[in-house]
Amino acid sequence: MPDPLVPTMRTSTTIGLNRRQLLTAGTMAIVAVTARPIAARAEPNSEISSTEEAIHQDRVFSATPKLVYEALTVEKQFDRIIQLSGVMKADAMAKMRNPTKLSAHVGGPFVLFGGYIVGRQLELVPHELVVQAWRVQSWPRGMYSIARFELSDQAGRTKLAFDHTAFPKGQAAHLVSGWQEHYWDPITKLLA
Repeated sequence: MPDPLVPTMRTSTTIGLNRRQLLTAGTMAIVAVTARPIAARAEPNSEISSTEEAIHQDRVFSATPKLVYEALTVEKQFDRIIQLSGVMKADAMAKMRNPTKLSAHVGGPFVLFGGYIVGRQLELVPHELVVQAWRVQSWPRGMYSIARFELSDQAGRTKLAFDHTAFPKGQAAHLVSGWQEHYWDPITKLLA
């Protein structure tokens, strides 16, 4: 009679497996154990996209940070930017009485270019920083990008470090030319 405290050894013949079946079962067990962590690790990565576009531009204006900040945050100044951009020559824009509604308060809304661009002021640090939730009216409802204008004084001139993120994929080239034509060129003319 076998001792109950001593484990009994069973051979492959007692449990009905031959050597080939035992090797196959062992290999399948190893594959199952190693495959699970790989699949589990892949799932979170599928939530991260590395194909998004972003814009970074540095511009220098021959004016103080105060004047550049006001060009971006004061309605009358921004109306002049719109006029200098030439957009007002278009029939639809020419009929508008107020192409700009621009709050100078955090959380306040803005409407630019007669409603083509809308958003909210997220952060305003006078003469230093403007951060906006910014969108083109034709984008899908609820889709906002972030436009960030950081100003720094450079001996009476202003360096503007601009970042634009979270806009719809495929829009970068169009937006880059828009920023140049409708913001940077007219601001340069305004402040000259």
